[in-house]
Amino acid sequence: MSINPMPLERVREYERERAIRLPADERSLFHLTPLVGWMNDPNGFCFYKGQFHLFYQYYPFSRSWGPMHWGHAVTTDLLHWTYMPCALAPDTAADAGGCFSGSAVPMPDGRLMLFYTGVQPAGTFRRETQTQCIAIGDGTDFEKSMLNPVIRHAHLPAGYSAFDFRDPKAWREADGTFRMAVANRHEERQGAILLMKSRDGVDWQFAGEIDASCSEYGRMWECPDFFRLDGTQVLLVSPQEMHAREEFHAGYGTVAFLGDFDELECRFERRNIQPVDHGLTFYAPQTTLAPDGRRIMIGWMDNWETCKEAPRRHPWYGQMTVPRELFIRDGRLCQHPVREMESIWLDTVRHERITVQDSVSLEGVRGRLMDMTVTLYPDGSGCRRFTLHVAEDGSRYVQIRCDLARGELVFDRSHGGSHRDIAHTRHVPAEVRDGKLVLRLLMDKESIELFINDGERVVTSLIPTSPEADGITFAADAAVTLSVEAHHLKSTV
Repeated sequence: MSINPMPLERVREYERERAIRLPADERSLFHLTPLVGWMNDPNGFCFYKGQFHLFYQYYPFSRSWGPMHWGHAVTTDLLHWTYMPCALAPDTAADAGGCFSGSAVPMPDGRLMLFYTGVQPAGTFRRETQTQCIAIGDGTDFEKSMLNPVIRHAHLPAGYSAFDFRDPKAWREADGTFRMAVANRHEERQGAILLMKSRDGVDWQFAGEIDASCSEYGRMWECPDFFRLDGTQVLLVSPQEMHAREEFHAGYGTVAFLGDFDELECRFERRNIQPVDHGLTFYAPQTTLAPDGRRIMIGWMDNWETCKEAPRRHPWYGQMTVPRELFIRDGRLCQHPVREMESIWLDTVRHERITVQDSVSLEGVRGRLMDMTVTLYPDGSGCRRFTLHVAEDGSRYVQIRCDLARGELVFDRSHGGSHRDIAHTRHVPAEVRDGKLVLRLLMDKESIELFINDGERVVTSLIPTSPEADGITFAADAAVTLSVEAHHLKSTV
């Protein structure tokens, strides 16, 4: 039953009227931004009818968070996006407080089923509650089920929350049945990921608890993903309010648990635990399986601390990371930018096995739209510290400092021009392997994604430096050999 007649039509009309007035040249080149308004978590990432579809948490009427809608965009190459009309708006009793994060599953009959968290706002003598809902459509227009919510707190055993119960990640098994990993908070074990089962995507049963925080990795787990990759079962979660430990920074981040899963017993055995991204602005990733077998991940390039009071430079706010290919190597989850990046390489510059000391610029190596790989060969050089400055204009720069003796990299944007009292540095393990240290940087106007040692670790960050700051310099405390391959990027399709 609609409680707010035709809000989706009004949203779409607003999008059309507002979007034509927005400056397209201010947008990132290959990172998705919202059509208008606010963007956070990626939702419903899937391949459907020959295109990748990405939905996203969306408030079209402001550059700050508001009642959640689902924005929508499509792509064939994972780099250039076409905006679609808003897919979901909070307009029924089941989702009047917002259409929160979820997933999408292509159906055998050719339709697309969306799974999302419907929020029922607080009322007299009751708190806000969260339940799971569905909508089915043709990839553009979706009809919400009259049975919503299809999963309620009553589906769960005692001890699980009705108030922290969200972010369904659903998929179809080979036999046509459905599974869902969904986030909850248990009164004793805190953040937990539950497994639900269904024959048809509508009628669901609780199957068990996949894993739980037990207060070790954050208070609440959000935005789960659960998939098999290279013979390993992977569980991704985004914890809230995590304490710093091991490689993990405090606050909001994303954790990968790698292990084995026994579905009959609903028992997940951890073999490795690692950060998905060590950066300052990364949260709530979601993956999909591409037709060619690649597991591709995309995340929100922000988090709930960094977005607070952040400057609003454009008529919209928020963007996604570059889509990344995931793979397992030496027991770790690793990631590359999607190989489609090569399609926008332009004017490649190479400097092979040169010697660098002090601070130098290299011919042809500057800019803010670049895919650049720096390979250090420090063995026998006596070099203990290597420093790379990007987005530099004299007083402002972003620094990447490698302490080669300690095997540590420091990403530091504190000299980029920001006046905000937030974290600006990250310390990340970065060891010399087989005589070299490899750093690949993707720069897209206001962001940097740094891939260390062929994707072993990643640092994602928005940067405050103005686009005019495009210098790049290299320095070392002793003469060191390095190679640089810099690809400038096409600004048009």
